Amino acid sequence: MPNIKPVSDLWSYTEVLKDIEIGEPVFLTKNGRGKYVILDIKEYQKNQATIKLLSKLMEADQAVVTGDEWSSGEEIRRDLGI
Repeated sequence: MPNIKPVSDLWSYTEVLKDIEIGEPVFLTKNGRGKYVILDIKEYQKNQATIKLLSKLMEADQAVVTGDEWSSGEEIRRDLGI
């Protein structure tokens, strides 16, 4: 179940921070509407890495569609030093 608190609870931010766990963000509302999200730094970094990976996958998919040049297996091994 989502952890939802009014932004006014931040006056006691240690209590709000105590409720944050990896994979369990705290959603803050203002005037009854969602306004902010507080995440554990590891969860934030994981989300950013996921976004970056999905972006690269979309670029690769677009390269396939447009027929951009592909690297050979040998070129990849050389670039990776394998």
